[in-house]
Amino acid sequence: MISAQNTAASDRPKTVVIGAGVIGLGIAWRLAQAGCRVAVYDKGEAGRGASWAAAGMLAAAVETEPGEEPLLPLTLESQRLWPEFARELEAATGISAEYRDEGTLVVALNRDDAETLRHSYEFQQGLGLGLDLEWLNAGEARRREPHLKPGIAAAVFSRNDHQVENRALARALIAACRGAGVDIHEHCPVAEVAIAGGQARGVETARGRDDAEIVVLAAGAWSRGVGGIPARYQPPVRPIKGQMLALQMDPKAPILRHVVWLPRGYLVPRNDGRLIVGGTVEERGFDTTITAGGMLALLEGAWRAVPTIEELPIAETWVGFRPGSPDDAPMLGPSGIDGLVIATGHHRNGILLTPVSAAVVSAYILTGRLPDMALAFDPQRFGPQRFGPQRSGPRRSDRARLDKPRPAPVAAAAQ
Repeated sequence: MISAQNTAASDRPKTVVIGAGVIGLGIAWRLAQAGCRVAVYDKGEAGRGASWAAAGMLAAAVETEPGEEPLLPLTLESQRLWPEFARELEAATGISAEYRDEGTLVVALNRDDAETLRHSYEFQQGLGLGLDLEWLNAGEARRREPHLKPGIAAAVFSRNDHQVENRALARALIAACRGAGVDIHEHCPVAEVAIAGGQARGVETARGRDDAEIVVLAAGAWSRGVGGIPARYQPPVRPIKGQMLALQMDPKAPILRHVVWLPRGYLVPRNDGRLIVGGTVEERGFDTTITAGGMLALLEGAWRAVPTIEELPIAETWVGFRPGSPDDAPMLGPSGIDGLVIATGHHRNGILLTPVSAAVVSAYILTGRLPDMALAFDPQRFGPQRFGPQRSGPRRSDRARLDKPRPAPVAAAAQ
């Protein structure tokens, strides 16, 4: 297990974290626990960016696709850390992150879906990492979730892919940071990182300069908007828009208990009765528009699997921006500038990777060494120009959905 608390370090550097999402807050909490003075700055309200907009799925197994094998050990380690991380947070704050371990169902609605699902299932089983996946026929799937429509083709049950309530997680991390002595500055954007002599020396904000030995850039999709960093050292991160909505179930009689992945999107039941329906994938920059096409794609995809949703009221709609990297994997560690550390690019895995990102980055700051399991995610992997080739198209699963006729150019995928 990687833990900043287990590192042997003689120094406890003053650290400024740019970005009060769950990644930045998790790093700040671990550093404060290790005895560091830490300040966190955010241009808005803490925990209200991508962390607030997410769905909270911890889906290391069912999200793994061909080409993403290097990421799987990191996601599995973070998944392993999650139960204790949630317990520690609740013990420190009294706030539950609502960790739920019912597991995840991936549903195939027709024969074509079943062939695609079988391919993914066999690939994931063949990775040799002991992923606990079970192939279900239609009857077995409907016994687990009776409101799935009659006549579905098949499903896969992933026992270890769980969920947390991401908004509760953000609240708990804010409270944990404050309880550990972290200064959280909301509505205070960082204008630039102060760099002198090739070293980060702190940050310049609307409230003045804050000197620090270490600056952590953890501003998600907004990380490239922070000034002062030469272009070749900026992380190649971009916003990937996702539209989502929540339906309201009866909390005493929810129509779903498991996280359910669909050919078009996913459904995540919450303790308070909300049913999260997500989420589109759109390369539209920071466009906050909620579109008819986006909502139609989400509702139609959910209704085809669970027809009874048509009776549920719509409780909320929103837009979020996943921080995408050229290879859809996080950037964790040195930037190439002394004292400037990167923690962004988590794309759809930010909530899942919160515990391990906090452990990896805090360990690097305290020891000067990036843990072995994170070496593949060194931000400097993209080369001296800092701009690796962008993906030429969507991921395999996204492409399958984009190719189907839609009223809007969106695709249902994970957040």
